[in-house]
Amino acid sequence: MSGTAFPDVDPTRVTTTLTDGVADVRLARPEKRNALDPAMFAAIVRTGEALRTTPGVRAVVLSGEGPDFCAGLDFGAFRAMRNGERLSASVDLPPADGPARATGQRAAHAWARIPVPVIAAVRGNALGGGLQIALGADIRLVHPDAVLSVLEIQWGLIPDMTGTQVLPELVGRDVAKELTLTGRRVSGTEAVALGLATRVEDDPLAAALAMAGEIAALSPHAVRAAKRLLDAAGRVDLETGFAAEQDEIGALIGSPNQAEAVTARFERRAPVFADPDLR
Repeated sequence: MSGTAFPDVDPTRVTTTLTDGVADVRLARPEKRNALDPAMFAAIVRTGEALRTTPGVRAVVLSGEGPDFCAGLDFGAFRAMRNGERLSASVDLPPADGPARATGQRAAHAWARIPVPVIAAVRGNALGGGLQIALGADIRLVHPDAVLSVLEIQWGLIPDMTGTQVLPELVGRDVAKELTLTGRRVSGTEAVALGLATRVEDDPLAAALAMAGEIAALSPHAVRAAKRLLDAAGRVDLETGFAAEQDEIGALIGSPNQAEAVTARFERRAPVFADPDLR
């Protein structure tokens, strides 16, 4: 896939380009700080879910066009809430096939469900729902001056895009409560110190694309297996986790891509790996 978007995704909301195994996904509403309106929700969900089964994808970079990652809900959504309306509930999407059912939850959890690593490049604002979408990524590279906030409490709300379940795992239950109950803003530098982000970068997008390129050059079967195991860690009992580890290593040893990795290293050349068959 090349070009600017999946056929059923509004390119005025999200664009995607695939180059050398790296899917470069960009929220594309910079004039509104990439705020979340119904069209943006639909485009994010459709893109994230389509990438799960797109051939040739070995890593994903998620960023926002313009100065911000995503400033959260569009002001129109808050106006509608005063009348009891929830605009995200009206988004037309295919039925959900995973644990996330609500549109907002799907917009965040879709990235966690992608079987290859997802790297979020965050600069400017990542507020409320925008932060929760970034939390769906495996790795978050942030500008030191980025602004991140679990902002919902200041609008009389709670984070409902998977944030209450994901945040404690990253920062600990007490810090998750402090951030959620105050809605205070933290810099990219503090976000890393708290565990909310992975590391700071002066150019998060360039760093994310470089990291994604490195990952895309590795065995895609091993990368996918590693992500599966690490995602399960702490969510299954040790017996199950240890058994899964042995199942994965058993499937990798002697496989064509593993043999190619060994051969290429001995021959001091770049390996040539085959992508998984997604049929």
